[in-house]
Amino acid sequence: MKVSVHAVGRMKAGPDKELADRYFGRFSKSGPAIGLEFAGISELPESRAQSAAQRRADESERLRAQIAPGSALFLLDERGRNLSSEDFSQRIADLRDGGCRGLTIAIGGPDGHDASLRESAELVLSFGAQTWPHQMVRIMLGEQLYRTATILSGHPYHRA
Repeated sequence: MKVSVHAVGRMKAGPDKELADRYFGRFSKSGPAIGLEFAGISELPESRAQSAAQRRADESERLRAQIAPGSALFLLDERGRNLSSEDFSQRIADLRDGGCRGLTIAIGGPDGHDASLRESAELVLSFGAQTWPHQMVRIMLGEQLYRTATILSGHPYHRA
């Protein structure tokens, strides 16, 4: 199953980008052995629409245009479910084992995701009740994808 990340906004060069790239790199190397191929990160600029609602709608439409047919969608959103690493890994494994060909995990812009996009997502996920900067979310997502590969392969990286 191909796993791609969609992000509204761009990461600038620096230590946070290097750390995110390190975890995504680890995932891209460890994922194929367990049927997870990292398809990369697509970055789209923030919408310049007047209102927050218009920006969310515009960004959601651009995301929908990038999702391949037959792919599942996970959204990172503060209103989402807070899953353990094991539960997150199991959700990905269930999609893979169920024949899903692709998974897009989306990080929204400063205004979040459009309600219609949240309703159509396979999973709306939160990394906790606090609000995190975009750069930190990328790092945490990269680490959790790498952790998923280690959990599903039985590697000792994840110790509960």
